[in-house]
Amino acid sequence: MCRPVVPSSWVVLLVSVGFALGLAGCGSSQPTPDLPSLYNQSAQYHGPERNPVIVIPGLLGSELVQEETERVVWGAFRGDAANPNDDEGARLISLPMERGAPLRNLHDDVRSNGALREFRLRVLGLPINLQAYQSIMQTLGVGGYRDDSGSLGAIDYGDEHFTCFQFDYDWRRDNVENAQRLHEFIQEKTAYLQEEYATRYGIEDADIQFDIVAHSMGGLLTRYYLRYGNADLPEDGSAPEVTWAGAQHVSRAVLVGTPNAGSAKALRQMVEGKQTSRITPDYASAILGTMPAGYQLLPRGRHGALVDAEDPSMVIDSLFAPDFWQRMEWGLADPEQDEVLQQLLPDVEDAHERRRIALDHQRKSLVRAQQFTEALDVPATPPPTTEIALIAGDAEPTLSRLAVDRTTGELDEVGEAPGDGTVLRSSALMDERVNGTWQPTLGSPIQWSQVTFLFADHIAMTRDPAFTDNLLYYLLEAPRRPAS
Repeated sequence: MCRPVVPSSWVVLLVSVGFALGLAGCGSSQPTPDLPSLYNQSAQYHGPERNPVIVIPGLLGSELVQEETERVVWGAFRGDAANPNDDEGARLISLPMERGAPLRNLHDDVRSNGALREFRLRVLGLPINLQAYQSIMQTLGVGGYRDDSGSLGAIDYGDEHFTCFQFDYDWRRDNVENAQRLHEFIQEKTAYLQEEYATRYGIEDADIQFDIVAHSMGGLLTRYYLRYGNADLPEDGSAPEVTWAGAQHVSRAVLVGTPNAGSAKALRQMVEGKQTSRITPDYASAILGTMPAGYQLLPRGRHGALVDAEDPSMVIDSLFAPDFWQRMEWGLADPEQDEVLQQLLPDVEDAHERRRIALDHQRKSLVRAQQFTEALDVPATPPPTTEIALIAGDAEPTLSRLAVDRTTGELDEVGEAPGDGTVLRSSALMDERVNGTWQPTLGSPIQWSQVTFLFADHIAMTRDPAFTDNLLYYLLEAPRRPAS
């Protein structure tokens, strides 16, 4: 009989941790590839023809620490970690708010501290480590990281492996800001690699092209970077001109489970808050509402993600409208969140002023999010030397539609569709046929070079042997398009 690797009483608890990979289950009778025999030789070749790789995690995928104290703000639940349910912890995990100040000027002393390989918590004093981005790291040998479990066979990159990097970032902040940070990161790594190529291969001023593997929200900032480089969104609220400025530095971008058309699940969490598990702290909607990136995960109204509870045939296309959020009393606009606002704004004694600050912050974030999504939704053909590939799940029932009671603002789940449990298949594809005119072939503003579907959930797909096999082939062995 096949037995679970942890007592059954723990299973429900551990799989409820929101973004965790889960635990290895029973062995499968399905054959799996012998990855070392397939890819060791390719992996150990580090010549100038091999593109360096950047791994970009998604929402919640980078550890956050307080700058001065190195205290963990996100990525561990233990005695010394920040607790969002107390005053200090709530302020640490939230971004500052100030009426009239641009979002990019609102900074705190929290910084990212590497991609989250493990999600650490303590239960009754016992440490529990759940895999997070371990699988992608071990697949690509980032920072020399290896798979010690032997489950798929460790890929041996040899002692000269120096061209794989992780880009961690503060996932609370605006994705345009993080795309600009990615540009700085690429410039820094380009200079480093040019020195290495000169020393190792005698190549001066090498033209460095990167491959990117981006999970979930990391794919959104990657797509923005490819299209616009380090350009900001125009101050007049319009969509910027697509220049493909970032694409000149990127040969292949692999997006994994990216919500290109947003997520109904993200909408619900921004409205109601998020609980990561039954024993870990809740993240109030006012806390999440301080994070501009959260609004940039909202679904497109035209795809029918939100309908009227009394008349489900009526699609509500005002998901980025500040007035609508205020009328529905969602997130920062919820009067019942004032207790949390007192935690976040301890120097503001007047409740009316706290609300004005909160509504101003929500308005700025929603306006910015709408402009960001419109910039991504513009149909555009990438340069012939840049490929954009997708790996997505389509076997898990995934929330697709919510109904709102426009009197109370309450949400109900009223629809599911194929996806990875978090991101719909149609959202990953950016399929414009949803709630629109059907046609026999995909209609999308994204020109995919290839698409691979896996039968696993949002993060567990990165443990799938098919994910590893296809990703390694695409990055290590698949022929490249010739430069024009």
